[in-house]
Amino acid sequence: MRVHVPIHLRWGDLDALNHVNNTSLLKLLEEARLRAFWQPDAGMEGPPTAVLEAGLNVHGETMTLIARQEIEYLAPVPYQQRPLDVQLWIGRLGGSSIDVCYDVFSPQGETPQTLYARSTAVVVMVSTATGRPVRLTPRMREAWEPYVGDPIVYAHRR
Repeated sequence: MRVHVPIHLRWGDLDALNHVNNTSLLKLLEEARLRAFWQPDAGMEGPPTAVLEAGLNVHGETMTLIARQEIEYLAPVPYQQRPLDVQLWIGRLGGSSIDVCYDVFSPQGETPQTLYARSTAVVVMVSTATGRPVRLTPRMREAWEPYVGDPIVYAHRR
């Protein structure tokens, strides 16, 4: 099972070659991750995976950090007004971390959809007091387990 997050491009995401810059794609992935895992604002709806308090949790005890991120670019992303279809799932559910996997597709409804990029980010839950990893909570596990799938196997590794 995957979470689909529509992400709009901004004109400023383009580079001199008229496609989305590689560093802009990191920001788009970050936005998709936040929408998929952080609780929405009051009155808004989010996916069932959105169980993290935005920023620091209510008690200020934990935060999320990116320990590693890998991206494989498969095709240039052109500017378009319809949102990209960023699909997320969990490639590994660890003790204090998850591997968030992403497929970045052209907009939903486009036939066939173009797969522009794939990425994996290792997200670690960390104590704000000690900076050390902390265990995932039962609530996190319950929300995320249905979205565990095969991790990405990168085709172009050397």
